[in-house]
Formats: sequence, structure tokens, C-alpha cells
Amino acid sequence: MLHQPGRFYTVLEVDRDAAESVFYALNDMGKEVFLNPSQDILNKYVSHSKNPIIIVPLVTEAPVQEVDAFSTCSLEKMLVDIYCDPELFSTFQGAELKRIYQTAFDRYSISISKMLRYADRRTKKAEVELLINEQINGS
Repeated sequence: MLHQPGRFYTVLEVDRDAAESVFYALNDMGKEVFLNPSQDILNKYVSHSKNPIIIVPLVTEAPVQEVDAFSTCSLEKMLVDIYCDPELFSTFQGAELKRIYQTAFDRYSISISKMLRYADRRTKKAEVELLINEQINGS
């Protein structure tokens, strides 16, 4: 990214059936937690929180990886999510989105097939494919 965001938040993706339980458990621990917030909630409350935790449902068959016995998202998943959730990742849209994609493709080995399969699960395969092609072809 060229411009670094001034605010940070944690996005916790959990099984749809566990989302409410995780929300209440974190809330009981005194955390600033938001369950699948709307754009209005993001603007009014999340953006003004110190250390917000946003809980969203994990898309089935999302490309995750194991790191130190924890499941975390793959770079392919992160790239698709930034495109597919413009409200949640508003800081990373426009020219920043293209810059993020370009940098990722320049620096890392990215599985395009994994990205497109996940983008298809998110019903955004054609749009993500266009964005990928722009980065590969340098458009």
C-alpha cells in the first residue's frame, strides 16, 4: 500500500453456527466486538473503536492455511476478500486495491486457480479475473 491506514481492526472469521457464541464470549471478556456489522455500524462505531474485533462468517471452502496450529487466511483469500467486501475493507479500495494486487503478484507466488475458485464461491469470479488479468498484463 502507498497510504497506510490510521486505524486497525481484527477480522475474525468463524463458522456461521459459532459466530454468536464467539461474539458473546469476547463481549463478556470486555472486548469491543461487532458481529457482522452493517456499513452504518462500521461508520458510526467500528471506525471510532480503539481495538475493534469484527466477527464475520467464514465462507465455506475458503482457502485457509495452518500456521503454528492455527488456521489463518491465505494470501489468495485475503486478496479476494478485499475486493468482495468493499465496505469492510474500504481503506483498500480504488487505486490502493490495484496497488495491493500488483505488489502481491510481483512479490509472491499466488495460485490464480485458488483465487478464482474462492472468488466463484463469493460470486465475483468474473470481476476478480479481470483484476488479476490487469495485474498480469500490466494494464
